[in-house]
Amino acid sequence: MSLRPKVIKTKRDYAIALKEAKRLFSAKPGSPQLELLELLVVLIEDYEEKHFPMPEPDPVEAIKFRMEQQGLSTTDLAKVLGGRNRASEVLSRKRPLSIAMIRNLVR
Repeated sequence: MSLRPKVIKTKRDYAIALKEAKRLFSAKPGSPQLELLELLVVLIEDYEEKHFPMPEPDPVEAIKFRMEQQGLSTTDLAKVLGGRNRASEVLSRKRPLSIAMIRNLVR
């Protein structure tokens, strides 16, 4: 079964597009099947953005989550942000993250 691509408007259209994308997932580079898969992915992403919106992540919650994942403490964060007071203020939302802090966190 080959699908004729169209804008996904309904849950049924979405389910069919997902099924077809799964079928085409191992398409060979340069093949018409791969081009169809790429188009389906764009259509699926468009539908998902409209029907399943994701809120922007909260930076402080992201920091807390990452600290928990890595077993880090506020003291560990203080080394990155430039002091225990600064780390506490960021975690309690009393101080916004600066560009320098964000760069240190990325590193």
